Amino acid sequence: MARAAVLGRLTWRVGTLVAFRDETEFARTLVFSIPDWPGHDAGQHVDVRLTAPDGYSTQRSYSIASAAGGDLVELTVERLADGEVSPYLSQVLSIGDQIELRGPVGGWFVWDPSLAAQVLLVAGGSGVVPLMSMVRTRAKFGSHVPFRLVYSVRDPGSVLFGAELAELQRVDSSFEVHYAFTRTTPAGVARPAGRIDATYLADAGFSAGLAPAVFVCGPTGFVETVANLLVAAGHDAGRVKTERFGPSGSQR
Repeated sequence: MARAAVLGRLTWRVGTLVAFRDETEFARTLVFSIPDWPGHDAGQHVDVRLTAPDGYSTQRSYSIASAAGGDLVELTVERLADGEVSPYLSQVLSIGDQIELRGPVGGWFVWDPSLAAQVLLVAGGSGVVPLMSMVRTRAKFGSHVPFRLVYSVRDPGSVLFGAELAELQRVDSSFEVHYAFTRTTPAGVARPAGRIDATYLADAGFSAGLAPAVFVCGPTGFVETVANLLVAAGHDAGRVKTERFGPSGSQR
């Protein structure tokens, strides 16, 4: 049975685009219906394969943005200026079009809604996508485990899921979002533009003494810096789970 489940995740399936919505000027969420989808855990990703009429094929990995336990799969794709796949997915793909997907993939960088430990999420740019799956899963399952999201992003126009995050924070006092704008800050924000540092992590996150579960996702350099800061602050390295993406175009 276990082998069959693994083989099922490695099977390419055809997904049909049933809806989409623009998150920012450069990012779009795509909603796919996938026959026989086995379900996913919060934090997993899928492989996407595109094949041209001449037979040329390429694939990328994209994190799943939707909550665990659903029948539809949402991928939020940020368009890369020199990307081979992201411009097609975010600008060309239309309702009813089909692509190949394989997954869900990954069993370590996942959050289980039955767990009671506080959760610290640290995102760099589009690294917020798998963390958003965790946030949505928490809401879907009615969990009130304290969550804090520390979100590093270039400017207000680049924030993904901004309205949804604001509403979740408004209705649930145990959920907090803390932004670190690196280039331009919105009006009324006291913290000057700049990268996440040890002081900001200490102020916005949970202390190491509370032993929170920690998930960090973003570009490789960002993830390594944040993970090192957390460990230096006393967090158990074994409780700091990381997921990173590089220049290949894969978004996780």
